[in-house]
Amino acid sequence: MINKIEGLVAAPFSPMKENGELNVSAIPAYYNFLKKNGVAGAFINGSTGEGVSQTNAERKLQAEVWAEQIKKDDSPMKLINLVGGTSYQECIDLALHSQSIGVDAIAILAPFYFKPGTAKALAEFCAKVAAAVPEMPVYFYHIPVLTGCNVSMYDFLQEADGLIPNLAGIKYTHEDFMDFLSCLSFRDGKYDMLWGRDENLLSALVLGARGGVGSTFNYAAPLYHKLIKAYNEGRVVEARQLQQLSIDMIRLLGKYGGIATGKAYMRYVGLECGEFRLPVKNMTAEAYKAFEADVRALNMEELFSKF
Repeated sequence: MINKIEGLVAAPFSPMKENGELNVSAIPAYYNFLKKNGVAGAFINGSTGEGVSQTNAERKLQAEVWAEQIKKDDSPMKLINLVGGTSYQECIDLALHSQSIGVDAIAILAPFYFKPGTAKALAEFCAKVAAAVPEMPVYFYHIPVLTGCNVSMYDFLQEADGLIPNLAGIKYTHEDFMDFLSCLSFRDGKYDMLWGRDENLLSALVLGARGGVGSTFNYAAPLYHKLIKAYNEGRVVEARQLQQLSIDMIRLLGKYGGIATGKAYMRYVGLECGEFRLPVKNMTAEAYKAFEADVRALNMEELFSKF
């Protein structure tokens, strides 16, 4: 049986020092922040966490500190560690390390240099990694906008089902609702399909999603808790209004340069995470003042997470 995750799984940012080194000393406070805001899990070393911009040693260190916090607290929060990359040997190394420290599940990314051109090739790559940790749940992280791998996830499940016995599901960060629904329906809903686009979470809930992984869950968890509750209780108009607030908030990411704006939101709610590593462009001090004014203009202070 696959234990499906319900609710919000935050994709944490990697805290950085001013010199660009990891600041793992900030992770205990970060963990407590997420716990207080009611998230069901943390998806570490992903896109938001700059996993691909770090060395394997750094990714291991982050995983160790996160795992330590959850075990020490005996927390029900699930920890998923992205071990994906372009070398399956390095992915296996990270997977074995994740298993050794008690991470709940791993996630695998499509190779993004030599890209798999078919669902079969993608499934075979993932099977290499998953076979190294046969008792561990494995998710596939589908984000074609960054990997350039546009394989249909329905086709992937057809190839992976049976080939990867410990495949738990997919973190689905794409806008193909037809493909997503087909994956939800595959083998009578066998797999855990975690939605990965915060700006249209409501649409995924309508199709049957029960959980999601997102960067904005870090700093606006109350907004999404309220949205999910409204939808589940049949207050669809209210749920739409809350989704629009999410969209308005996310539009500021684009206005101020993209993914690094997420760390500006974290600063706004009281948790300093430093800057993104190059080549990601970071916000200037002057731009941050304008950003603060735009955030306040959203009139959604009670829907932000509190540090």
